[in-house]
Amino acid sequence: MRIHRDLCLSFVATSFGLGLLPWAPGTWGALPGVGIYLAIVCWVPAGLQAWWIGGSLLGICAATILLTPWAERYWARKDPKCFVTDEVAGFLATVLLFRTPNLWLTIAWAFVVTRAFDIVKIPPARQLEHLPAGWGVLLDDLASSLYAAAFLHLLRYALPAWFA
Repeated sequence: MRIHRDLCLSFVATSFGLGLLPWAPGTWGALPGVGIYLAIVCWVPAGLQAWWIGGSLLGICAATILLTPWAERYWARKDPKCFVTDEVAGFLATVLLFRTPNLWLTIAWAFVVTRAFDIVKIPPARQLEHLPAGWGVLLDDLASSLYAAAFLHLLRYALPAWFA
């Protein structure tokens, strides 16, 4: 029974196994966030999309915080690289704060810039990693998403043709 539970939790924690890929697990693991965003944009009325993105973000954040103690025990290390629900939260936070009228431009810009800021970890994002339990795992990604969204707004203001 425990093995079955661990397999199910591992499936969720690794974003359906994407976090287990050997190269750039965080980048691969963020892709379900794109799927969630696409589903919301395709099936939810425009006026409710921000609410659905926000609700999805809250759900993923809660899952990350709740799963972190299990993931750290299961993979026997702090913030295991294959545990990537925080990457999904990061992408959703960025698209909650930054969207363009063009769905594919939004996805491309948000995905690339969010991943770049998460990898670089501008202070205080790196320092947030040291918070206890799941908070450190999650908040560094959310801080990086705030930077990504702010950067994208500035870039769109400075170079609007890149977003047309």
